[in-house]
Amino acid sequence: MANWKYVGLNKDGKRVSGSVMATSEKEVRKILRNEKIRARKITPPSILEFDLGDWMVEKGFAAPFGPEELTNFTKQLAIMINAGVPILQALEIIYKSEKHPVLKKAVKNIARDVGEGQSIAEAMEKQKGFDNLYCNLVKAGEAGGILDDILNKLSIHMDKQQKTKAQIKSAMMYPFIVTAIGFGVIWGMMVFVVPQFVGMLADTGQDPPAITQFVIDASEFLGNHSVKMIGIFFVLFIFLKSFIGTPSGKITFDKVMMKMPIFGLIIIKGNLSTFSRTLATMLGAGVSLIDALDICVETIDNGVIAEDVRVIRREVVQGKTLTEPLMQIDYFPDMVSQMIKVGEQTGQIDQMLEKVSDVFEDEVNTLVGGMTKMIEPIIIVVLGSLIAGILVAMYLPMFMSAGGAD
Repeated sequence: MANWKYVGLNKDGKRVSGSVMATSEKEVRKILRNEKIRARKITPPSILEFDLGDWMVEKGFAAPFGPEELTNFTKQLAIMINAGVPILQALEIIYKSEKHPVLKKAVKNIARDVGEGQSIAEAMEKQKGFDNLYCNLVKAGEAGGILDDILNKLSIHMDKQQKTKAQIKSAMMYPFIVTAIGFGVIWGMMVFVVPQFVGMLADTGQDPPAITQFVIDASEFLGNHSVKMIGIFFVLFIFLKSFIGTPSGKITFDKVMMKMPIFGLIIIKGNLSTFSRTLATMLGAGVSLIDALDICVETIDNGVIAEDVRVIRREVVQGKTLTEPLMQIDYFPDMVSQMIKVGEQTGQIDQMLEKVSDVFEDEVNTLVGGMTKMIEPIIIVVLGSLIAGILVAMYLPMFMSAGGAD
């Protein structure tokens, strides 16, 4: 925000002048209209007062804030409300200390709307980055007078959700990165190192063994067609990304990923953990089961599991318990279904769902650790064997020539 000077006429027609803090001329005029002042001249802030962050947000150049920034904001707001700080004062303190320009502007807008009489949830619904889960929980916290407790639960939920997503992403990216680096090394050997040996072999005048000839032919192919291959892979990548961007493509891709060894289990357990914890948090805050299931669909990354949750919601609307449709899903463990059934019977379903989420998180940790230990030696053996095969193929004619000379 910066200091804008103005000259105008008040409601009595008298000339007035002054300054207001705002991010743009449009906001200045809005503020003045609310004060019944008709602006005649507005002077923008000097370059010394220019706020680059506000300007980037206004022009759409600033990156949106992510879960980490939102989690920190939630924790700070919960602490201050619990300490008895009035909501407007708490928002003002967070605004002054916030570094992310988009979240900083969102906090300012929320404080303005709350100051005008709107609820916190209503003000947050207008800002990008505050999803339905967040806003519904805040609304429930306001209605029940337990906003600080709800914000604490929300921050814990977001922390664990991001941790689970990071584990899934790490499990998928680690082997890809290691394999890509390994094949990059092999490509460099085939394109730049093997041709050096070809000249040396030509000087001996002997026919190379079959394995050596195969490596030489592969080297020539890569040297002549690498650019074309990169272009083809790039086109395939764009096509695959576009296909996954469609609803049917997303479902197909998710089905394939779910059937992959180990990776599939990690994806399933991770998404079920997110589903269980989200549902537990919503029910614990007093949100109805139907509305909670609606919001759960939005938080699940996997299209197949999200569609199954929609089916669960439809059956619950028809009068079935939560356990009945869950037991019909083949990838949902029977033991977990029984735990939820006990929670329904005892009236402690939210607490049981939290325990279920903990079970899934532990299983994801175990799967990721086991996969890493298993994949590392496999990748090392495969890539090492390929590199060793190339070296043996190149040195074999020399060893044969040396043996013949003896």
